[in-house]
Amino acid sequence: MRQSAIISVFLTKLDTMLKVGVLGAGHLGKIHLRLLNQSEKYELVGFYDPDEINAKKVAAEFGYTYFENINTLIDAVDVVDIVTPTLSHYECAKKSILNGKHIFIEKPITNTLEEAEELLDLSKKHGVKGQVGHVERFNPAFLAVKDKIENPMFIETHRLAEFNPRGTDVPVVLDLMIHDIDVILSVVPSEVKQINASGVSVISNSPDIANARIEFENGCVANLTSSRISLKNMRKSRFFQKDAYISVDFLEKKVEVVKMKDAPEKPGDFDMILQNAEGVKKQIYFENPEIDVNNAILDELETFADAINNDRTPVVTLQQGTNALRVALQIIESFKK
Repeated sequence: MRQSAIISVFLTKLDTMLKVGVLGAGHLGKIHLRLLNQSEKYELVGFYDPDEINAKKVAAEFGYTYFENINTLIDAVDVVDIVTPTLSHYECAKKSILNGKHIFIEKPITNTLEEAEELLDLSKKHGVKGQVGHVERFNPAFLAVKDKIENPMFIETHRLAEFNPRGTDVPVVLDLMIHDIDVILSVVPSEVKQINASGVSVISNSPDIANARIEFENGCVANLTSSRISLKNMRKSRFFQKDAYISVDFLEKKVEVVKMKDAPEKPGDFDMILQNAEGVKKQIYFENPEIDVNNAILDELETFADAINNDRTPVVTLQQGTNALRVALQIIESFKK
C-alpha cells in the first residue's frame, strides 16, 4: 500500500509538469529557455522566433526544439512564455489566449492600454491565467522587507542604467521605470490622484531620462527617477512610513531597515535616543532581515506554474500589469504638458 501511494504521488507530480513554449529567442528569451529547461515544473517543448537565422543558431547551440510556425508551437503546449519585443506582445498573447493557453508575458504587458484591457477580457472569457514579468517582485531584497512596508507616505526610487540599445524601442518609462511603478502600486493601498512628470530624449527618439511625481489619494507621494544613459547602474528604492525607514537595493540585493519606538524610561548606554520639539523621545533601532538568495526569473516562472496547477491567483496578475502600464502611460502623457 505504501509503495502504491509513493507511485501515485510520483505519477501525480509528472502529470502536473506543464508543457511550455517560448516566443522569442533574444537575450532574455535565451535566459527563459535555459531556466525552463532546468525547471522541474515545466517540460520545455520548444521555441519560436521569426528571425530564422538566430533561431537555428540557438537551436544548434543549446539543443532546444525550434518551431518554424508559431501556431504549431502554441498548439503543442499548455503555457506560452512571451519574451518578444513589446510591440508584438498583444498579438502573441491574443493568439495564445484564443487557443486556450495560459500566458506568461514580459513587461510591459502591451504597448497600449486598449490592448492590455482586451487581453484581460479575453483571459477571463477563455478561462486562462496570465502573469506579467515584473521580476523585481521576486528580488530577494524586496521579498525580505515587503511585509515590513506598511502604508508608506513617501517613496523615492532611482533606476539608472548604462546605455544599451536593447529596449530603446520604447521610452525609458516602459523600459525601466515601470519596474518601480509596479512595486510602488503593490505596496501603496490607494488610488493614484495626480501625476506630474518630465522626460528628455538624449540618444533615442523616445525619452532616455525621466522623473515622475505620483500623488495618491491617501496622501502618499512617490518620486521616481529613471535613466538609461547613466555612467553607473543603480536600482534603489526608499520607503518612509510612520516610525520606519526602509531602503531596498535591488541591484546589490541589500536592505536597510531603521525603525523607531518609544524610548524606555531608563535608556541603556548604547541606545540611540531622539527627542522632538514637543519633548517626545524615540529610540532608533536597526533590523537586519535575512535575504534568501534566489533566481528571480526562475521564481516568477515557477510560481506561475504553481498558480496554474493549484488554481491560485498569480503573483503579478494581468490586471496588475495593466495598472502599471496605465500609470506609465500617464507619465508619458504628462511629458507633453
